[in-house]
Amino acid sequence: MTPKQSWILDDTNPLLRKTCNDLVLPVSNEEQLLIDQMQSYVDACYNQQDEQYHIRGGIALAGPQVGLMKKVIYIHFKEGEKEHKYLIANPKMISESVVYAYLHDGEGCLSVNSEHPGIVKRRNRIIVVAYDLLNKQNITIDAQGYLAICLQHEMDHLNGVLYYDRINAQSPTSVGADWIKY
Repeated sequence: MTPKQSWILDDTNPLLRKTCNDLVLPVSNEEQLLIDQMQSYVDACYNQQDEQYHIRGGIALAGPQVGLMKKVIYIHFKEGEKEHKYLIANPKMISESVVYAYLHDGEGCLSVNSEHPGIVKRRNRIIVVAYDLLNKQNITIDAQGYLAICLQHEMDHLNGVLYYDRINAQSPTSVGADWIKY
């Protein structure tokens, strides 16, 4: 399948503001097709084929971004030598650190085509339980730093929240003295 960006919903679509339902197993053929599209797109970016396919680079997608109103997320990126690859359903955050973190350049999103400069305050470390659709088992993800920020961003999509909703409108670039910068 050739990854295409035209089927990624943009932030003007009201579906992106809705809360998703749990993904019930086994997945339907229609759900599997959308999940496969998510994987195909993100994997093309991971394999540095975004220019070849004329798509925007990205490291993750959530179900609602492709019109799948189910709690499913696909993440695939490399951080140093560590490859992060998760296709998870029904994620739940069960723990979060008191320490905050942020991306120094701000966050971006494949569903957001306009600029929204500012800092998004996230937890530096989270623990998430989910069903791993790749390995067909329940998993616990102990995420810190960039992976934790990515998981929180994608989990927000499952609840109808976009990253720029979390930017402080009065002071978009302000950060706490003890926040960790990535």
